[in-house]
Amino acid sequence: MSKYIFITGGVVSALGKGIAAAAIGALLEAQGLRVTIQKLDPYINVDPGTLSPFEHGEVFVTDDGCETDLDLGHYERFTHMRAAVVNNYTTGKIYFNVITKERRGDYLGDTVQVVPHITDEIREAIKSAASDDYDVNIVEIGGTVGDIESLPFLEAIRQFRYHVERENVLYVHLTLVPFIKTAGELKTKPTQHSVNELREIGIQPDILLCRTDRPIPPEMKRKIAIHCNLDQEAVISALDVETVYEVPLSYKTEGLDKFIEKKLSLNLPEPELKTWVQVVDRIKNPKYECTIAIAGKYVNLKDSYKSLEEALIHGGISNNSRVNLIWVDSEEIEAQGVEKYLSEVDGILVPGGFGIRGIEGKIAAVRYAREKKIPYFGICLGMQLAVIEFGRNVCGLSSNSTEFDPKTKDPVIYLMERWYNHRSGKIEERTADSQMGGTMRLGAYPTVLVEGTHAYEAYGSKNISERHRHRYEFNNKYRDVLTSKGLVISGLSPDTELVEIVELRDHPWFLGCQFHPEFKSRPIDPHPLFRAFIGAAVREKRELFL
Repeated sequence: MSKYIFITGGVVSALGKGIAAAAIGALLEAQGLRVTIQKLDPYINVDPGTLSPFEHGEVFVTDDGCETDLDLGHYERFTHMRAAVVNNYTTGKIYFNVITKERRGDYLGDTVQVVPHITDEIREAIKSAASDDYDVNIVEIGGTVGDIESLPFLEAIRQFRYHVERENVLYVHLTLVPFIKTAGELKTKPTQHSVNELREIGIQPDILLCRTDRPIPPEMKRKIAIHCNLDQEAVISALDVETVYEVPLSYKTEGLDKFIEKKLSLNLPEPELKTWVQVVDRIKNPKYECTIAIAGKYVNLKDSYKSLEEALIHGGISNNSRVNLIWVDSEEIEAQGVEKYLSEVDGILVPGGFGIRGIEGKIAAVRYAREKKIPYFGICLGMQLAVIEFGRNVCGLSSNSTEFDPKTKDPVIYLMERWYNHRSGKIEERTADSQMGGTMRLGAYPTVLVEGTHAYEAYGSKNISERHRHRYEFNNKYRDVLTSKGLVISGLSPDTELVEIVELRDHPWFLGCQFHPEFKSRPIDPHPLFRAFIGAAVREKRELFL
């Protein structure tokens, strides 16, 4: 039977429950266990697909095309799991399922209530992610204890221990132990209150992860343990660290692996953490460095590009390089010119996005990278804008996307009406009532690479699969005119109808891809395109460091 670890949070939000879940998963994998991680979110949206990046950060996309919370990106980066639709449930999805069952008559006339119907549905959702393929299912509960939205989820996990053997369930609570500067000491009272509130709900935590900027002394751990009805060894200092990839090592130092092993009645070897030690060493002690400018419009909230930021760090790891990121608001480029922001950088990246705001600034960044021979990486929208810029300034077209100008004379990017979905084996069609104006191409799609290109050199393989999240596509009517002037189409769908990757001849490294490679990058296995991009950015500077 699978073991279950439930992770809750208290005191304040943004303490890092997602990182905690992922790091615990990494520790357990390092001990030879098979792990999956699930996020239960209390908001009423059915999924985060329609949420603004300013509101909720990035939307992470799984292979099966599910739009999920960004924490699933952490889970995949720290472990070998590949998330799917069952790894992310929201209040909206739970209630939608229950109401659908009620309308269908599944409850045989029962009065449908939060307990037992909603809590039973949550329990079934938790079980849906567990299977014989996994030894441990880690479940993160979004929000903080005390939020009214979280109560059904907390009640469901309280009941869970009664539906499986008690030794198969572990409750981990993440709290804050702040240092009060005026008093000159750490304070435990917020943690005590948070645990008391959790206990009032009926959950006694087994482990406390205490976020703190300095080690918690033994006498203070003893105080927390006494007030929270815990063993002292169950009080873990969750220290601030230089890089999130150091968290599994920090937890190991605190003895978290041994305590989890004891509480879940496991008999495990010492965790093999050599790879994580190497990753942290590469990040902290790089041989080289480079500066990458990210020209986007959500730059005031870095979580909007969380997977992208991490993938660039991974590219640095593989090139033994520190990657310094400059976040550039593309509207500022429009207002003040491209030279002010991009003249001193070693590489330029334009990420994905939706809407017309800041588009001309991004196109100016693309042109600057092309003309100044600066390594360029365009992702999703960044690829589309590379095609638009090339069409305008090299081919003499009045090129644009119908997303920005429905009446453009040269729609080099347009809304494709039909395409083949290899997962369903069916032709997908857009309809007038499709969500937000068109069905998106979501999830993993195959791509065939052309030999002798940057893309093929990076992957070292002809056939790849990458995750997508977009509506607009390269317009095949313009293939000939664009390629005749030097645009290289280096990646196509197997049926050759969908352009997936474009490059430029006579440029050190200029590549745009329609998919989102950042979603599949890991610190222990950096994505090939990020490895190649950072390699190109570092290449011309290496002699300065030798």
